[in-house]
Amino acid sequence: MRRTILLLSTALVGGLVLGTLLGSGLFSAGHGLSRAANASAPMAQTQMTAARTTPVPLNTEDNDLLLARAGSVLELLKEKDYTALSGLIHPQKGVTLTPFSTVSTECDRTLTQTDVAELEENQQTYVWGVMDGSGSPIRSTCSDYFDRFVYNADYAQAPEVGVDTVLMSGNALENVSDAYPDARFVDYNFPGIDPGKNGYDWCSLKLVFEPWQNEWYLVGLIHSEWTT
Repeated sequence: MRRTILLLSTALVGGLVLGTLLGSGLFSAGHGLSRAANASAPMAQTQMTAARTTPVPLNTEDNDLLLARAGSVLELLKEKDYTALSGLIHPQKGVTLTPFSTVSTECDRTLTQTDVAELEENQQTYVWGVMDGSGSPIRSTCSDYFDRFVYNADYAQAPEVGVDTVLMSGNALENVSDAYPDARFVDYNFPGIDPGKNGYDWCSLKLVFEPWQNEWYLVGLIHSEWTT
């Protein structure tokens, strides 16, 4: 009986001593483990933050992403919200405006993001190219040009939409793919507006986009229509 009591007492004393060492931080192994765990916490937090901020690469083959961006541009054109539209213009290249199908670096005018944001306030008259057929200069303000050669119809309700496809063409050369080899485009087309004109009043608007910093940005607005 005494032997049994002695063993229990020894174990009890040993436990008290070990508890004291652990509580005081003098038990180096446990103390070191605690510091290592605390040191790893900032590193884990940094890795999680980096994972959240790393941009997802743009899938340039995804038609849904392209159509979604084109739809946003159309709505802003319809509402004439040029301030918001300027944020979708390519920051470096701007947007080039083509009045009659054929993109021409010599005749077409290019607007920067700032130009688009200030579009309605700018009442200066510019030359925007030449009229198809007559060859006379197209002279107008920015807002008048957009009314005539950009959103001249409600393209948000266009009955035909083509992705990287020219839906209708006339006498003018359709060179969108050659002019913008690194771009994709969406063609919004009205095969006719007045049924009595049997399609001789067709018109379309092509929105041309190029990728930049994992987003699609507008680089071209190409207007097409039936001409004599």
